[in-house]
Amino acid sequence: LGFAVPLRKLRQCQELGHIAVLVIGDFTAKIGDPSGESKTRPVLTDEEIENNMARYKEDIFTILLPERTEFRYNSEWSAPLSSTDVIRLAQKVTLARIIERDDFEKRLKENTSISLHELLYPIFQAYDSVFINADIELGGTDQTFNLLMGRELQREFKKTPQICIILPLLEGLDGVQKMSKSYNNYISIKNPPGEMFGKIMSIPDSLIVKYYELCTDLPQEKIEKIKEILASGANPRDMKARLAKEIVKMYHSEKAAVEAEREFERIFREKGIPDDIGSYTLKGKIWIVRLLQNVGFATTGSEARRLINQGAVELDGEVIKDVNYEVDRGGVLRVGKRRFIKLVK
Repeated sequence: LGFAVPLRKLRQCQELGHIAVLVIGDFTAKIGDPSGESKTRPVLTDEEIENNMARYKEDIFTILLPERTEFRYNSEWSAPLSSTDVIRLAQKVTLARIIERDDFEKRLKENTSISLHELLYPIFQAYDSVFINADIELGGTDQTFNLLMGRELQREFKKTPQICIILPLLEGLDGVQKMSKSYNNYISIKNPPGEMFGKIMSIPDSLIVKYYELCTDLPQEKIEKIKEILASGANPRDMKARLAKEIVKMYHSEKAAVEAEREFERIFREKGIPDDIGSYTLKGKIWIVRLLQNVGFATTGSEARRLINQGAVELDGEVIKDVNYEVDRGGVLRVGKRRFIKLVK
């Protein structure tokens, strides 16, 4: 859903008659975008770039209009640059301007190394805007510096500077970090309806309004009404269920959304699971003993083993009897009669 935020804004531009040009950073991916990073990012291989692109294209056309979408690879104009060309390009930007970036400034203060190639990244990304004559460029708040650099470089090349549309970042299921596969806190637009509905129901209450604003087509006046309802002390679960239905309907169908809600309600009511349980994001397999400690259901490994041996631990209604059991799927973890947590993968 985080990936979909700028694409949905691009779709609005397409509906107003614009052509969306998606620049595939196959050249810049070999540098690694330092935006928001506290250390140097690994460089991607050609094979990794192609695999990523094949997956992205499939997702992109879930949202964008194919007939108003162009793909351009920035190796088309950046790879042929000679060393002389690169030096001339670098002459148009000062080091002082580059290290104004928050992430670079922070790394310098912490004496964390910055590789020279990372300093070139925003210059090459800005050159994309020059080459394709961008009128507008969209990006998240973490891309603000790179987008503004595009404006500056366009001026240097005597072109009309692009308009920058800066979009908020969408926090993931943990409610803290931006939604990303890297953080395993994401909701995929390709998730089945039931899984998508359940994941949305597990987001923190504090993000309900933001998800309405960034992930749905609900008019602003209706979102303002939802804000009023939440502020009045109403159960946020009702607004979250409506949100989940809106999003499932968008990527599947209204019928799928209704069925997903019905199934979600059935599972939770039949098992006596309360509405307001918390969630825990799984990052791969985890030993059940360690999981019980991580979610606060046991303070020690011995206590966790005792709970398992007593038959007090269930995952989706199935009693876990093996103290060596490894959890590798989402579901509702229950300990005793009153302790629940939703596991999200």
